[in-house]
Amino acid sequence: MTTTEKNIVVLGGSYGGISAAHSILKHTIPHLPNKETYQVVMISAASQAMCRPGCPRALISDDLLDQSRFFVGIAQEFAQYPKDRFRFIQGTAVELDHQKRTVTYRSPAEDGCQTDTKISFYTLVIATGSSTPSPLFSFNKDEEALRASWASFRKALPTARTIVVAGGGPTGVEVAGELGEYLNGRAWFFSTKLKNPNVSITLVTAGTKVLPILRPSLAEKAEGLLARVGVTVIKNIRVKSVSPEGSGSEAAVLATKTTVTLENGQALEADIYIPAFGVTFNTGFVAKELLSKDGRIETNPATLRVDKAGPRIYAVGDVTSAARPAVHNILAQIPVLSANLKRDLLTDAGVVTGASVPKEDRVFKEDTKETQLVPIGPSKGVGAFSGFAVPSFLVWLIKGRDYWLWTTGGLWSGKQWSKEG
Repeated sequence: MTTTEKNIVVLGGSYGGISAAHSILKHTIPHLPNKETYQVVMISAASQAMCRPGCPRALISDDLLDQSRFFVGIAQEFAQYPKDRFRFIQGTAVELDHQKRTVTYRSPAEDGCQTDTKISFYTLVIATGSSTPSPLFSFNKDEEALRASWASFRKALPTARTIVVAGGGPTGVEVAGELGEYLNGRAWFFSTKLKNPNVSITLVTAGTKVLPILRPSLAEKAEGLLARVGVTVIKNIRVKSVSPEGSGSEAAVLATKTTVTLENGQALEADIYIPAFGVTFNTGFVAKELLSKDGRIETNPATLRVDKAGPRIYAVGDVTSAARPAVHNILAQIPVLSANLKRDLLTDAGVVTGASVPKEDRVFKEDTKETQLVPIGPSKGVGAFSGFAVPSFLVWLIKGRDYWLWTTGGLWSGKQWSKEG
């Protein structure tokens, strides 16, 4: 790389990062003067991308979702571009110096030694996403760690007779529903509750209802569907502690017998405990002055620029404060990011007129209408789209049959971003 090359660094190799990189390569760089001086550099902790929403089903068995589509190699999805225009680096961002405009990343350990490397950027897109309390639902480290977590879970599952799931959001409801039907089957059509389930599954939530994003009637329907696969819901109470400590979260005690103590003192004995509540935003490498109170990056909600960090720094996806974490919000952010990044680069290059220069910033506006689809087992579900309730059959058709796998091929390959939004 020559000293005149300008790195457009993208941190994160999931929905936001991959989409941003494709969009920049297809619609931004080709319009820039001296385009041969720009290179997109993607840095991701994992070498693969995965259909993260499908983890509640995929963690049970490789046979339940097509593994060749569930995991894809990131580098191969970008082989379509000239080698000098795109570079992939497997590593975890450990420090962002937004003043000196450098990122330090840590490469995977080889022979027990980890290597930290610093890279300068001309433009930066932060799309590092979030991590879950349980390593069963995300690349908290990388794909090898995820698969090792699944292996431990699957080893314990056949002998489990009691399972406790903490968290009444979509992940908690989905994993309880998937486990319920897989282990217990489903009650007959006219039955409201499965009698004598093979495995006792308890879902604990601090909320007054499950699925807080959805209206009460849909939450009640979800509880009914859970009951039909042998899941008992306990509401209005939090998990206070678990013993052994770290159960369900740490590799050594990921799927072990656990005492789950609730805030009222009630103790639930579980062969497997699954924490499925909340996330930790992957922003530990970012200076605190750039973060909002909840740990996300303080982002201009209209332009997706990180104004406090300096020019040509942006954030998309779970890490941005511009919208609640959700895949549909990420996909809506990409055309805005691409347009504003393109405008900034053209302006900085001295191109101020012409058809390729957007006259104004493109504005992102979060869709705050009730939108969420939640499968409950392989054939049922509840949800809403843009404020309208969605029948169970459509929840299955759109999401529940394969947890969005039918959509990810075009996204990973960049075909979804073939046209400039």
